[in-house]
Amino acid sequence: MTSVIPEVVYERLRNQAGPRCGYCRTSSKITGQPLTVEHIIPVARGGLSDEDKLWLSCRRCNEYKGSQVEAVDPETGDSVLLFDPRRQSWREHFTWSSDGTLIVGLTSCGRATVIALKLNNPDIVAARLLWAGVGWHPPED
Repeated sequence: MTSVIPEVVYERLRNQAGPRCGYCRTSSKITGQPLTVEHIIPVARGGLSDEDKLWLSCRRCNEYKGSQVEAVDPETGDSVLLFDPRRQSWREHFTWSSDGTLIVGLTSCGRATVIALKLNNPDIVAARLLWAGVGWHPPED
């Protein structure tokens, strides 16, 4: 967590978001790594640290997102805003593959976010395969 965000705000976000990344839904209970504070609009793009403009994500998703706020939908070629885990429903934009290892984008926003945040990068897909094998993945919520 960045030192700029007070611990009390982090705890409120955790109570709202639960123990899962807002993007890839990976649980901090599986990785043993705390979630990071995610600026929905990155600070580099003028985003603010107001609590209603923050959410929690895993380090990998936060790093892949970087300063991006939009990306190209590979199906339509249109540039669209990335998924906003605070204001949008994950299930409306994404689903899991039948084996629980891949995140499938259902909408322009979902497809663009899958690509931009590399939600199906080889490392996380390999980890999801292991987690699915012991019944820890995909998350039911």
